[in-house]
Amino acid sequence: MASSRKPPAQLRLLVLGGTNFLGRAFVARALEAGHELTLFNRNKTNRELFSGRVEKVVGDRTIDLRALEARGFDAVVDVACYFPVDAARAVEALCLAARYLFVSSVSVYADQSVPCDEHSPVAELRDPTDKSDKSYGARKAACEEIVRAAFGEKATVVRPGLIVGPHDPTDRFGYWPRRMALGGEVLAPGDPSDPQQFIDVRDLASFMLALLEGDRGGTFNAAGETIAFASLLAACEEELQGGATVTWVPSQELLALGIDPWGVPLWISDPEWLAAHRVVIDRAVSLGLSFRPLRETIRSAYELAAPRRLSDFDLATEVRILDEMRRGRRRKD
Repeated sequence: MASSRKPPAQLRLLVLGGTNFLGRAFVARALEAGHELTLFNRNKTNRELFSGRVEKVVGDRTIDLRALEARGFDAVVDVACYFPVDAARAVEALCLAARYLFVSSVSVYADQSVPCDEHSPVAELRDPTDKSDKSYGARKAACEEIVRAAFGEKATVVRPGLIVGPHDPTDRFGYWPRRMALGGEVLAPGDPSDPQQFIDVRDLASFMLALLEGDRGGTFNAAGETIAFASLLAACEEELQGGATVTWVPSQELLALGIDPWGVPLWISDPEWLAAHRVVIDRAVSLGLSFRPLRETIRSAYELAAPRRLSDFDLATEVRILDEMRRGRRRKD
């Protein structure tokens, strides 16, 4: 039987960015759905991507958006805004848009030691000039408030967790499919039961588009279902067949060996961040957020990552830690 669901009307969408990772995935999904897109960026990343399929306006959002000021869009999609001053500039220039979707982060929450939902307190930005990594969550929270103040009920805020999948520019997730595919003895940090939570960039893009098609405002955590670290590594081995064997090294041993608390991909040893992979996603799931099979995410992260070194946590470091760990344990025996 044919679906009785009416297809969404074509939307005129402006994407600030649109050619790198999340922006790229969103544009691809929106084009697939038949929407009309305009991209505004500096034309420095993947210049030929989507040529002939979208309108491209060249500019730098941190300097000047006047090329867009007199134009109305059904929605603005802001995928890469990190500073309140840039958010303020954008909402002022794009005030004619019917809706503004701002991509924030679950890092906005003030207390990452407990699972957070959309009503949990967010971090306060005490110094607007602070550009350090430590102020990232507070800066994103401040940007959210600027968007809400300007657009009210027509503001949509999406707070993703760790975004992974094709064209991921980081090694946070992609390290593990590639390391497991290499085989041999693999150092796994922490405990096998440690939670991991991430979202495939394509699933996130689909959810964002669904919110726009439904003209839905509000704030939404958008992360994946939590799984055990051991389950992730087992899935990598099952999909990639590297013949790897996993040796778990407890967090306290890694710290005692001088490893930076953020030095191994996906490892969290800081007590203040122990719930970072247990964000509550019930609201988004109730509105249709769904997840593709894990093997698809693993495969795409392995095959479609930009070529680069395996990670700052390299194989030589891995071998050294395993050797030092064994020597230390023998001394204790």
